[in-house]
Amino acid sequence: MSVKIRKSLVATALLGATAFASSNVIADPLNDVQKVGQQTQMAAKKSQEKIDKIFGQTQEMIGEYRSVVDETELLKVYNDHVARLVADQRAGIESFDRQIGTIEKTKQDVVPLMYRMIDTLEQFIKADVPFDTETRMGRVEKLRDLLSNSKVTTSEKFRQVLEAYTIETDYSSVMAASQGSLEINGKNINVDFARLGRVAYVAQSFDLKHAWVWNNTAKQWDELGEEYLKPVKDMIRIARGQAAPDLVALPIFGAE
Repeated sequence: MSVKIRKSLVATALLGATAFASSNVIADPLNDVQKVGQQTQMAAKKSQEKIDKIFGQTQEMIGEYRSVVDETELLKVYNDHVARLVADQRAGIESFDRQIGTIEKTKQDVVPLMYRMIDTLEQFIKADVPFDTETRMGRVEKLRDLLSNSKVTTSEKFRQVLEAYTIETDYSSVMAASQGSLEINGKNINVDFARLGRVAYVAQSFDLKHAWVWNNTAKQWDELGEEYLKPVKDMIRIARGQAAPDLVALPIFGAE
């Protein structure tokens, strides 16, 4: 009886050992599956994080690209504007180059012209009514000296020549008075001069007893009659600003 019990216990022990061994064999694959599942989840999580990071970087790149495109368009518009400015400047430079090319030729034409103008001015003064002759001839000599001055530009020389002509032109519309002397019959007589443009140039002695008018054709002073003494006196006073402008009967030579 005891032998049977022992055999039964041995059999039970073998069965228990076999069952334990079987449970361990089943548990190991389950653990492996769980580990694989956990690893898969972790890998999926990391993959999603990488995807999210790449997506964010892609959005930033898209924004930068759009910004670059917009800036490129603005730069293109600006470059076109600059290109038009450069083209206009080049056209201006070409125009200046052409003008510079003609400067020397212009100088060659202007310089002889100025000499002729000065000579003509001198001849005109000598042929004109002899008022302020010393001042006017002195202006001519200064112009000649000016033309020989290398420090003065051609344009400034030409300006001063034209200014001299303007001064001579203005003499035609001015009433002026001055004092001086006339040589009459070998005697120097102190007189007052009065000039109405180039129309009338008269003189009167200080004692108001004699008056003369310049005869530009004969290049001499012609004595006036007594009827002109008062008109000449009035003209002298008007020219000096001592009397208001008024009608005055003056001897005038007719144009030839």
